[in-house]
Amino acid sequence: MKTLQKVGGFAALYAGAAYIVGMMGFLLVVGWPDDPVQQVAVLVNNQISLHILYIIVYQVWAVFLVVLTLALYERLKVDSPAMMQTATAIGIIWATVVIASGMIFNIGMDNVVNLYGKDPAQATTVWLVIESVCNGIGGGNEILGGLWMLLISWVALQARGLPKTLNYLGIVIGAAGILSALPGLGDVGLIFGLVQIVWFLWLGIVMLRGSTSAAA
Repeated sequence: MKTLQKVGGFAALYAGAAYIVGMMGFLLVVGWPDDPVQQVAVLVNNQISLHILYIIVYQVWAVFLVVLTLALYERLKVDSPAMMQTATAIGIIWATVVIASGMIFNIGMDNVVNLYGKDPAQATTVWLVIESVCNGIGGGNEILGGLWMLLISWVALQARGLPKTLNYLGIVIGAAGILSALPGLGDVGLIFGLVQIVWFLWLGIVMLRGSTSAAA
């Protein structure tokens, strides 16, 4: 139990740190544009860097999310077993679609890069389809992540299994993730991602210390 909590703590720290690495990579290293034509050019010029970024931020991140989800289940299951089973299932589903999104991006990017030298216009069209699929299952809205955080935070608040302020923060972030699925509120997902960094890092510290009072 104690070992799983420590491993879960490291997983939470990785989850928060990976968000930071992803943002810095896309904004500072790659310089991700909004225009699809420019995006394809970025794919061609930064293929290896983007591969690594997506492995770190999507595929490895999702594996650590599974570990964290199981650690939180062990920590909180006594007080609300049914709700924690639901939260655990949602967390694993979330991790699955994130992994799938990362794999589709990397394989799709390779196809777009190979096609670009023959037909840049067609490469852009193919990229629009791939991007839509990736966003649809792994980032266009955050309803799965929002539900997971909301359930975890609610159970922890009732059971006093985590610091109270951390739980309130998780409820707010979770609600923001759910709202991002509504039409016209997609930008709320940005708030979800940014503030979630704080939640993950704080949660990791709490789990590694093994005491809610120390982190509070």
